[in-house]
Amino acid sequence: MDTATQAPVRASAPWHLWLVGLLALLFTALGGYDYTMSQLGDRDYIASVLGGTGVDIDTAVAYFAGFPLWMDIVWAIGVWGAVAASVLLLLRSRLAFPVFAVSLAAFLVSNIYGLANPLPGMANNAATYGPVAVVFVVMVFFTLYARAMARRGVLRCATRPAAFLDQP
Repeated sequence: MDTATQAPVRASAPWHLWLVGLLALLFTALGGYDYTMSQLGDRDYIASVLGGTGVDIDTAVAYFAGFPLWMDIVWAIGVWGAVAASVLLLLRSRLAFPVFAVSLAAFLVSNIYGLANPLPGMANNAATYGPVAVVFVVMVFFTLYARAMARRGVLRCATRPAAFLDQP
């Protein structure tokens, strides 16, 4: 086979790629579940998340339903982009890093909106912003991890067909 048609050599996947990828998928899937239940206005779910905060459930359902369209779109990009990036990381695709980066940017925009337009009745304290800070730190880690794996050559270009397809 001609060297021009051979697949590029890449580093083998370290064990931690599978661990981080699986944890990323589980973590972001929880975000997907939260997004879906919030968008559907699931009162039981919203009550379980807001339990003990003193926020009226009807107010919370109306709050999420009242988001402007652009905010719903940004929120969806943040959540589903993170899920897609986690899958791309497990597939060892170099696209994992830019998709995580876009997801992180959308997360920041949506939370800036949330800070500027807080849920009525929600207290401004560490219990309110702590979980947001944890998600931010975890998403920064996943983004930087994907970038490091791409730079080390562990992740491949997603546009290259599998080597077996090149065989006659």
